[in-house]
Amino acid sequence: MTKNILIINANPKRSSFCQHLADTYEREAREQNNTQRVNLSALQFNPSLDCGYDDEQPLEPDLQVFQQQIAWADHVVIVSPIWWGSLPAKFKGLFDRSFLPGFAFKYQGYTPVPLLTDKTSRIILTMDAPPQSLQDQAASVIAQLDVFTLQFSGFQPSAVSLFGSVVAASESEKSAWVNEIKQLGRAAK
Repeated sequence: MTKNILIINANPKRSSFCQHLADTYEREAREQNNTQRVNLSALQFNPSLDCGYDDEQPLEPDLQVFQQQIAWADHVVIVSPIWWGSLPAKFKGLFDRSFLPGFAFKYQGYTPVPLLTDKTSRIILTMDAPPQSLQDQAASVIAQLDVFTLQFSGFQPSAVSLFGSVVAASESEKSAWVNEIKQLGRAAK
């Protein structure tokens, strides 16, 4: 079955291992699926939700397009580094500004109701910290991104891939990671 797949390179750097992984996934997935791509480094928007939900903050054109891409997607693949045990600030800002009430969820009384249902996702995380701390650092990122953002908005629980330490990895280790991403892309997982 053909899927609509949105691939998000969530590294704000223009060139990174995350970009290489996102490129690899996209190249394989587009053979059998419809793909769209977001590179965080190319987006222009204020990442701060300045008034919370008290006032409407107009969406910049890049955020309007991002919302359209999220709505279009059946499957969202996020490739992000872990920085300081968290997501890059601009990436968090992308969700703060675009996953808004009326788009990602609505309230019925005080109860949030998800609006982005019937969607799946894969989270691919990289980090430079020692491999023995990968699980510990990733746990808070996965909770924030998967449970409290994607699932809160209606996505099914994410599949997760963890890669690290990137800075200490040999070329053969990186090659094995890239091959894993190729397989995931081919399978649209």
